Amino acid sequence: MAPPAAARFPLAVKQVLEEGLALRDRYLEQKISLRGLWTATGRLEAKLDRLLARTYQEPANRRLAKHLRHERPYLFTFLYCPGLVDATNNLAERVMRMLVVIRKNWGGNRTGNGARAQAILTSVLCTARQQDKDVFELLTDLLRSRQPKLLDILPAEVGAVTKSTAAESAVAGELVVGAFPAFGNVPLLPVSLSASANPSIFSSA
Repeated sequence: MAPPAAARFPLAVKQVLEEGLALRDRYLEQKISLRGLWTATGRLEAKLDRLLARTYQEPANRRLAKHLRHERPYLFTFLYCPGLVDATNNLAERVMRMLVVIRKNWGGNRTGNGARAQAILTSVLCTARQQDKDVFELLTDLLRSRQPKLLDILPAEVGAVTKSTAAESAVAGELVVGAFPAFGNVPLLPVSLSASANPSIFSSA
């Protein structure tokens, strides 16, 4: 509905994001290497940064640019964690929708402890359901465990990503730290999941 001049910016952003989706698909189809994926991702980020560096007269474009600048560190996370992180939170939103409706009525989240308890249970229940696991059996086993233990509901895709070569893993660390400086001391996702000693929402600790 916007005039052609005003529509140019959102259409350019749309093109960049669609190129990101196509790039993800090429990697998952094994048409490019991990190094190639992240090299191309860097080019996409530079392309988006050039768009966001401009000043826009149209109010809607200014709002869009402001929003994208705020979310900029996270827009291409799905390309740095291919197969582990979705490009959008659409699936998660649909899975959580009914639980959010329930929470508003009787979710026990009128206190901080209640909110945290429900957040943990929601994560465990939804993850187990998506993996066709017996939730009752999982929770019973967890509660009966004398020692802290991790629930067996981590995604199977984690193992597939760890097949990248050592050289690619080294490059991965450099690229992730460059893209997300705040995560400089955090190991790559496959490593942290395969050798985690820290309690999590999937743990009895």
